[in-house]
Amino acid sequence: MSQALAVEIAVQDPAGVRIALEAGADRIELCSALGVGGLTPSAGLIATAVALERQAGRDRFVHVLVRPRAGGFVYTDDELGLCVADVIAAREAGAAGVVVGALTADGAIDRGAVEAFVAVAGPLEVTFHRAMDIVEDPLASVDALVELGVARILSSGAAPRSIEGAEALAALVARAAGRIQVMAGGGVAVADIAGLAGAGVDAVHLSARTTVSGAPSGPGGGESSYDVTDPEVAAAAVAAVRAI
Repeated sequence: MSQALAVEIAVQDPAGVRIALEAGADRIELCSALGVGGLTPSAGLIATAVALERQAGRDRFVHVLVRPRAGGFVYTDDELGLCVADVIAAREAGAAGVVVGALTADGAIDRGAVEAFVAVAGPLEVTFHRAMDIVEDPLASVDALVELGVARILSSGAAPRSIEGAEALAALVARAAGRIQVMAGGGVAVADIAGLAGAGVDAVHLSARTTVSGAPSGPGGGESSYDVTDPEVAAAAVAAVRAI
């Protein structure tokens, strides 16, 4: 690695943004609905996160997930149009990057979609998310994403937990050859960070979340419990990286 391992924390509310800033994380993936793998956050949440970043004197901290729904990564024209609009909105709100992904029905990178995302992102860093973990040919997909101008790939090495996919991640790093960053994400625990660093990845991504109980909920309100960012886990992840 040419630079220190970076820490990215997936957060879904202002409290999570503050925790990631205070822990010293390098950046966040801002999203909603972490329970389904994350969806596009609201305009208000993006604006709040950017304001908190600026108040903290940080830059290039807020990276916005753009994912219109759960249930796979093959999208209709309407869904792709919405993604393009959301990338533009994130850029105009002052985000530093966007996290995107789209596949074709046969399991390849949807080059047309990603090309459109990169074009409207302009100066923003573009990360290709864990759709990478279900492509038919991961190594060829690295080359495709480099050609498309993507800055970073998020992957668990196609394993339930990134540490279990460390060998596959190392192969992605070798194929990338410094042309694109590889970030390990998916079931990352603090204890896994040293092992993932050994695979040569450029960054680790984790949600550092815990579940709490809320006020009583009714039939229309869903579960009474919800996820929050755990400040102790976030701080421990940053400390683990700094100790390498």
